[in-house]
Parts: sequence; C-alpha cells; structure tokens
Amino acid sequence: MKTFKYISFLLLIAIIGTAIYIAVQPNEFSFSRSRIINAPAPVIFDKVNDFKNWPDFSPWMEQEPNANLTYGDKTIGVGAHYSWNGAILGEGSMKTLAANENQFISQHISFIKPFALESDIQWDFEPTEAGAKVTWSMEGKQSFMTKMFTVFSGSIEENTAPDFERGLFKLDSTVTADMKKYSITVSGITNHSGGYYLYSTTSSKIDEVASTISDMLPKIVNYAQKNNIAMAGAPFVSYITWDEQNNAAIFSACVPTTDRVITTDSEVQTGELSTFRAVKTTLKGNYTNLKEAWDVARAYITKNGLELAEEGTMLEVYITDQTKYPNPADWVTDIYIAIK
Repeated sequence: MKTFKYISFLLLIAIIGTAIYIAVQPNEFSFSRSRIINAPAPVIFDKVNDFKNWPDFSPWMEQEPNANLTYGDKTIGVGAHYSWNGAILGEGSMKTLAANENQFISQHISFIKPFALESDIQWDFEPTEAGAKVTWSMEGKQSFMTKMFTVFSGSIEENTAPDFERGLFKLDSTVTADMKKYSITVSGITNHSGGYYLYSTTSSKIDEVASTISDMLPKIVNYAQKNNIAMAGAPFVSYITWDEQNNAAIFSACVPTTDRVITTDSEVQTGELSTFRAVKTTLKGNYTNLKEAWDVARAYITKNGLELAEEGTMLEVYITDQTKYPNPADWVTDIYIAIK
C-alpha cells in the first residue's frame, strides 16, 4: 500500500512538473523563411494574391492532393478567403486582411483540426537585382494545448518552417514556368495599312539586336512624348537586312504617328510606310521566342507557295507595354512579312 502511494505521489509530481514546464513555454511564436526568385515582384504578388493559385505551390497539397477546398465569393485581394478539410491536412481556413500591391499581403489563418490555432501570415515582396526577395512569415499566440503539442512534437517552427521552404521553392518553380509559356499563331494573309512614323536606323551584330532595340525604342517614344507628337499605335522595328552569315543586321526603331512630322533631332527621322500585303504572325510570350516565331512565319510562306516581295517590309510590332505587363508570358508581338 505504501509503495502504491509512493508511486502515485511521484506520478503526481511528474504530472505537475510537466504541466509547469508546458505552462512556462513561450506564449507566442514567430518565424519566417525567405527566397530570392528571379521574377518581377508583381508577377509573384499576383500569384500569391489569388487563393485559387495556392494549389500550384502549396506544400501541403502535395501531402493530400484530394483534400476538399472551398473558395469564398472572393479569392483575390482584401476579403478573399478559402477553407480546407482533409484526413491529413485537417481543417482550417485563411483570409486576406490587407495588401499593398506588389509589396505585401497580410492574412489570418485559423486551424480547427488537428488542434485549434489562430495565426497571422505575412508575405513581403522586395525587389533586388537578382529578382524579388519573397519572405513568408507566421506568428501567433500559443494556448496551453498548443504548448503541450509542441513540447511532445516539436515547436511550430520546427514543424512548419520546412513546409514554408518547400512552398517557396515550388512558388519559384511555378512562377518561372508560367513566365516561360508562349504561343505562336499564324493569322495568314492580311493588308497592313502603313502610315507615317518616326524612326532611327542603326546596325549591329545579330546577337546584339535585342539589347540595341531595348535602348533605341524608348528614345524614339520619349522624343514623341516630349514633343507632344500623337502616336498612332504600338512601336515597332523595321528590319532592312538580316545577314546571318556575317552576323549583321540593319534595322530601324519606329513609332507610328498620325501625321507627317518635321523632326528637330538629326537622329530621329520621319518616314512613310505604304500599304502592303503580308503574312501576319503573332507571338504571345517572351521576346526570346521571336526567332522561332519568325521561323514559323517563313515556313508558312514556303508551305503555302507564297513569294516574298522584293525588298519587302518586315516588321516586328510590340503590342503590349512591358511596364503594364510585367509577366513576359503576356507580351504580344505581331510579325508582318511582305509578300507579292
């Protein structure tokens, strides 16, 4: 009997000691993980800001792809929310409380199962020379039950931070893949209406054409804006010669205008493009795919028995403004090759 009392006493002391140990654990927790992603901050922000995109990079959905997801009436921006229920994931919900475009997103997450926990989630997007630094943070208060869980199963950071790291890795992969998407469509034969334009002509090595264009076009656009010259459409490049054997190209960076303009800058000239018959091809995607788009256009001409016009016009028209469309997958370029 005395032995039983002694064991019971020791057990009681152990229980009390464990309870005290659990009770003195930190009342709050906070941790974060970061990753630099080689993409513009707006592209990453848009991905995270829509809960319907979360299955693309969620590390938890890998564990239970068939978990039940329920989206609210709003999934983007402040007020957006969704919930989940699964045998592995448990039950919970998340809501976006605040957001500053391309800078941060603040959210609140509520866990119901396997244990109740309320936490705040923060996403921060910081532009860097290498892309955007994305920081995913989590903080909250720990109840006695939560403390007990972490004492025996490890801290919330120990259990959750690896998932954050995996999620950031998947976010990187997903965004990178999204930015590489492109399509090439041949519209067929069309008539280009021509018109007046401002231009500046130069020559360069073929492998330097892209960088030269990116330097020249803004100067022509700025000249038009500075002199209040009305632009009649998207800027374009007119290729005059393309000599792959000698790695040389001659081309003009152009801006269409509504009227003939008398320029005051010797480097900026005025031209007029006559109406011409052409094969039109459209690239939606990064300019790095332009060579393939030109090859597709030329193949179409050959396949359909069409003939190139002698000294015919070859245009590359940049329909979208990169400052408004940070994702290269959204860029649209029209190619016109003059035919007889």
